[in-house]
Amino acid sequence: MNDFMNIQWQDILDAFIKMAMALFCGGVLGIERGRKKRPAGFRTYMLVCLGATLVMMTNDYICQIYGTGDVARMGAQVVNGIGFLGAGTIITTGHNRVKGLTTAAGLWASACIGLAIGSSYYVGALMGTFMIFIIMVVLHSFDRRLLSSTKVVVLYVEMKKMSVIRRLNAFAKEHNIIVDDVEMETPDPTRSSRVAALVSLRLPKKSAHAELIDQINAIEGVHYAEEM
Repeated sequence: MNDFMNIQWQDILDAFIKMAMALFCGGVLGIERGRKKRPAGFRTYMLVCLGATLVMMTNDYICQIYGTGDVARMGAQVVNGIGFLGAGTIITTGHNRVKGLTTAAGLWASACIGLAIGSSYYVGALMGTFMIFIIMVVLHSFDRRLLSSTKVVVLYVEMKKMSVIRRLNAFAKEHNIIVDDVEMETPDPTRSSRVAALVSLRLPKKSAHAELIDQINAIEGVHYAEEM
């Protein structure tokens, strides 16, 4: 009770600033994820950042009041513990495609920003928020353009029957494309295809993949082809 009565307005203001800043920084990162309908969005990022901030503030409070303890101990547990939440956002979709890695990494980074805010390292927190936001938003389109014009392309192809693979190989040979690997897959049950495969191709030079996929879709016997 005495500790509560001894609370100074400066302490309240400091706690409010830290928590408000945590909500702002977490919200900035969460908006981008939420807009793309990711598993962890606006509120999740805010809660993670705010929780990490509160943990760091509590750790600092314990060290000041009781004059004992490691000022970084609880913060280290946050960095380790955030893994369970990040793992929950990573899923394996059809054709063994993994999604959610960026969201998981963003949650971990959001927790780190919260720890920086809780330890009063405002400059690092703001710069970190800005850099992470740039990576998530600005570099996302650059990453997509970069991957859409590489020499290596992996396709999921659904075919009428196994013999269509020969036509695909003939097409590749005609266009100087190397077939690195063909892995048979279970076809999508919503389609009428009988055979499905993951096909790894190596192009003679870097080029846009959209035209190649259109040409493969035009091969007789190919029901459907998409890039992985």
